[in-house]
Amino acid sequence: MPNTLYLPELREMLANDDRAELAEFCVALHSARTAEFMEGLTASESWAVLQHTDATNREEIFGYFEQDKQIDMLETLDRTEMGQLIGDLPPDDRVDLLQEVDPQVVKELLPLVPAEERRDILRLQAYPEDTAGAVMTTELARLSESLTVREALEEIGRQARELETIYYIYIVDDENHLRGLVSARQLVAAMGHDETLIGELMERDLVTANVGDDQEDVARTVARYDLLAIPVIDQEHHLVGIITHDDVIDVVREEAAEDAHRFGAIDPLDVGYLQTSILTLIWKRGMWLVLLLFAALFTAFALDRYEGDLNKWKWLVLFIPLVISSGGNSGSQSATLVITGLTMGHITLDDWLRIALRELAQGLLLGGVLAAIAYVAAAVLIGDAASALVVPVTVLLVVVCGTLTGSLLPLLFRRFGLDPAMMSTPFVAAIIDIVGVVIYMQVALAIL
Repeated sequence: MPNTLYLPELREMLANDDRAELAEFCVALHSARTAEFMEGLTASESWAVLQHTDATNREEIFGYFEQDKQIDMLETLDRTEMGQLIGDLPPDDRVDLLQEVDPQVVKELLPLVPAEERRDILRLQAYPEDTAGAVMTTELARLSESLTVREALEEIGRQARELETIYYIYIVDDENHLRGLVSARQLVAAMGHDETLIGELMERDLVTANVGDDQEDVARTVARYDLLAIPVIDQEHHLVGIITHDDVIDVVREEAAEDAHRFGAIDPLDVGYLQTSILTLIWKRGMWLVLLLFAALFTAFALDRYEGDLNKWKWLVLFIPLVISSGGNSGSQSATLVITGLTMGHITLDDWLRIALRELAQGLLLGGVLAAIAYVAAAVLIGDAASALVVPVTVLLVVVCGTLTGSLLPLLFRRFGLDPAMMSTPFVAAIIDIVGVVIYMQVALAIL
């Protein structure tokens, strides 16, 4: 819900053209808070407010607007002014935003963006989606290894105003090959040694990302080494950009949202839930529901095959939900554990045998506990202790099958280059439903 506390005052300031008050409003609070208080304003009203501050603050406040509002401003306001605004935005942010804007509007805006920024946009747009190149920023602190500490400090002073971060300062040779880095702290600490070359101070053993690396892998690398930023290089080891910690947070949130959708058997949404049309939601949900329906039909076919046996021992029908839910639930648990482990980098494909053995052990122990409970229930309900053995034996076998299936299928998906989250809990449960019915009836035929 928009914060309406200042809306009447803001609109009154605009109506009275109170420039001093509007200028004060734009700088009095953190940019995020300023944007929050402007949520209820229209696109044109918001832009009118932003005219009373400098370009740097204007870009910062604009960056905290909801994406829908940003898109509305770019698509409806003066093209020349919006082209200049795009040029002022951080390189990675403007590329992400333009991907959501009407393509015809983008064609009209790009020629109005300053030439250097326009070339940068086109270069970043060329990288495949979800790669390091697509999320990196090209604004970074870069120094030649031949500079002295004094020269480096002077150069950083010139660069600092237009950079997103200068904590890490990357050292390159004359052909822009990445050679090393120095932190701002190291550089300041060396101020008493003005003639020392940067090449003598820099760290050479760097953690880097390639432009083609998957963004999720890069995010894990940044988290593992606790980096504020990671340099991005091309195949020739040229420094082409950096990915900062705030970009990593965005990647983690995006990947977490995608995984959450897939866990629920929903094709990931491209925009927010309320911004997605009903027809698109129906398609993204329905396509998977149809697949799950066909999986359920196989369960029905399996039951039909054993119709005669079920008529002979009618009490078997009572325990079908118990059997298939035990296997499906255990399989879903295993799938969740393995998918999470893969996502967090706690396990790899090479660990498949250890995972299988652990899940086998857990399946036997968990299955044993559930089987004991199921046996008591079955013996009481049917009044035949010998016949009741069908239920616990089946539960044990189905739980073991569930844990192994739920743990190994995500690994198989990862092996073939697919997202393991696609093997979500509903799909594991659907597979175990079919297998569980077959195991149940085969056990019943063997014992009875």
